[in-house]
Amino acid sequence: MTVFDVPLSQLRQRQSMKWTRYPPDVLPLWVAELDAYLSPGVKAALTRAVEIGDFGYHGAPILEAAWRRYAADTWGLSLAPEQVTGCGDVMSGMAAIVQHLTPAGSAIATTTPIYRPFRPAGRVGGRRLVTCAMTPAGRLDLPGLAALFERERPAAFLLCNPYNPYGSIASPAELAELAALAAAFDVTVVADEIHALVTDPAASFTPYLAVPGAETGFALASASKGFGLAGLKAGLIIAGSKRTGDLDLLPYESKTGATSHLGLIAQTAALDLDRDWLADLNTEITAHKRQLAKALAPFGLSYEPSPATYLAWVDCSPLGLTDPAGHFRLHGKVAFNPGTDYDEGAGQWIRINVATSSVILAEAVRRLGAALAAA
Repeated sequence: MTVFDVPLSQLRQRQSMKWTRYPPDVLPLWVAELDAYLSPGVKAALTRAVEIGDFGYHGAPILEAAWRRYAADTWGLSLAPEQVTGCGDVMSGMAAIVQHLTPAGSAIATTTPIYRPFRPAGRVGGRRLVTCAMTPAGRLDLPGLAALFERERPAAFLLCNPYNPYGSIASPAELAELAALAAAFDVTVVADEIHALVTDPAASFTPYLAVPGAETGFALASASKGFGLAGLKAGLIIAGSKRTGDLDLLPYESKTGATSHLGLIAQTAALDLDRDWLADLNTEITAHKRQLAKALAPFGLSYEPSPATYLAWVDCSPLGLTDPAGHFRLHGKVAFNPGTDYDEGAGQWIRINVATSSVILAEAVRRLGAALAAA
């Protein structure tokens, strides 16, 4: 049995966003949910919680400690206990940092195309969002960011790494140069690292706080994407070693008070007990990306498998469609994210979630082809 060996008939019984947004005849490969069973350690921990009625308020900081163990074992990143606190989820944690740790009315910078919730997070409390485009290869445009920082003087830069939607990973050299730019222009880097657990086995991820000069930044993390636990709210805010005191400036309701007790239990079990399962998941996702690249080629679509995330960013401009995602949904009954979710100018792009079975992925591409035949 593979990680994604869940039959379509069972997936359609789910009541999550992915499986209820569209009619039952539409195959959903859009929002970042896993078409997988729970990993064994998570299942056992949640089953135990149900058996003993463990549904009270959260207790000890178990997820903070589990993340510190995982970061040390996986990336060699040593974090002190006072650097890590819980939050409801990564994006609410990002918004809390912007709201409470940057001046009202300041500019907040990020890149495009970008995961849609970055935009409201950067505009919270009336702040002004300013952007810099990624390079065509999905890399940080560091000269462009330098020009943006000099021109706009943002209080913070919202970094997505691994990058959603490209699936790229910033290199240690890129992160160190970003940290140097941030220091030169007094910009606080706030790094969303939620996809850090989902990487090609041949790739390597470097946390932002691991590079020289990043001590004044923040990172946000969660095991939710890697283990399919988005419905059990739990995330982490991680302060650079020079910003630990600022965590006290964030309100309780933005930190551990916003977490789900079951989310803390589930993610702790995932990080401590299910690392082999995660390795299998990453191996399968890598294979699915290769499968997708090969399957799209006959339609004139080029996709280079990315080193991280389970999200494929595909340029459909060779097809000559006004609205590729809409066309595939209407004529092929298959749902992908439209590129306009990430940038208004990315209407020719789609984002495909490959965290499903190889059978479902093949059917999605077959439907894409049927939609093109109907064009």
